[in-house]
Amino acid sequence: MELYDVPAGSRPHDVAPAPDGSVWYTAQSKGALGILDPATGKIRHIPLGKNSAPHGVIAGPAGAAWITDGGLNAIVKYDPATEAITVYPLPANAGHGNLNTPAFGGDGKLWFTGQAGIYGSVDPATGQVAVYRSPGGRGPYGIASTPGGTVYYASLAGSYLGRINAADGSVEVLSPPTPNQGARRVWSDSKGVLWISEWKAGQLARYDPQSQQWREWKLPGKKPRAYAVYVDDQDIVWLSDFGANALVRFDPATEKFTSFPHTKSRAAVRQLLGRPGELWGAESGRDRLVVLRTD
Repeated sequence: MELYDVPAGSRPHDVAPAPDGSVWYTAQSKGALGILDPATGKIRHIPLGKNSAPHGVIAGPAGAAWITDGGLNAIVKYDPATEAITVYPLPANAGHGNLNTPAFGGDGKLWFTGQAGIYGSVDPATGQVAVYRSPGGRGPYGIASTPGGTVYYASLAGSYLGRINAADGSVEVLSPPTPNQGARRVWSDSKGVLWISEWKAGQLARYDPQSQQWREWKLPGKKPRAYAVYVDDQDIVWLSDFGANALVRFDPATEKFTSFPHTKSRAAVRQLLGRPGELWGAESGRDRLVVLRTD
């Protein structure tokens, strides 16, 4: 486990390895996109605008960073080549979305969630923003795309997995076996199987779209709280457990959990992402980025 300090008070929320080898993170309390050079430890902050409070960040087409910004109530694009920032505000009638997380679908659009009870899309080609009301109201949180391009989101307040029909923006509600489990984040493996972190239940869930079958596993420990989930290039599942203050590895082949405790209490890793051989997270409670070498 390797650690990188970020500027005090940054409260880094989400993190994304960038195509050029750097690492992006959302400095939520600073209203900025952070850029870490892992080789030197050097960090830059790119201000995103007045009232900015960025949440999610991912790499998109042409190496750009795409950010969900709850403070701006907008999607923000950062182009590393030109350092240009483009803001895509939500429509006025959408209200405050409490924007959360983005993912690119097979239709080429950026899809996003808002905990206030919305999900939506941005078409990078036209800049058009569409917003939809989520089934059950409040809750859309994590979001991910399968290798086939289908987008799913997890509803924390609604305790369901939503499958988006990109053609018309409708959603199919898929309910895990455990009621009120607090589905928080979701990720796809290489076969298009979905893995979901169940915050309230302290469980990891698996949904296979082909068989339509669910499975769930309780995380180890007395009071697990599964927050982030990510599936690496070897189809190993990783989670952050607030209850154990640890990162957790789950091997689907053996159905065994392995825990990697944080070096300080209340690390609060809210999201995980990676690239081959590396798992990255942001310790929002400690103003640090953490990386595990997975080779």
